[in-house]
Formats: sequence, structure tokens, C-alpha cells
Amino acid sequence: MNARQTAQESNEFPALLVGTGLALASLILVPALAQRVGLGTSVTIALRGLLMRAASRA
Repeated sequence: MNARQTAQESNEFPALLVGTGLALASLILVPALAQRVGLGTSVTIALRGLLMRAASRA
């Protein structure tokens, strides 16, 4: 294992954590907050879609 591979792997872990956090937020937090605030279903689905796209890019 060389330094380049080690640096790449160390850069992947924070991205994995961010992606996982965004995915959990889109599945759990967004629907709960939307229900609490009273957002419509279509707005909730749109927010979840945005967060899932951001999670896949992280």
C-alpha cells in the first residue's frame, strides 16, 4: 500500500459519513419534521430526493 492509496482511503471515510448522514436524514428526519411543520407530501418527497442526490455525490 503506497501513500497515494492511503490518502485516498482516508478521504473516502469522511465522504462516507456525510453520505450516510444525509441518507439517514432523508429517511428519518425529513418526514418527521415535515409532519411536524405540516408540509405536503410532494414537498417532503422533493426534499428527500434532494438529500438522496446529495448523499450519492458525497
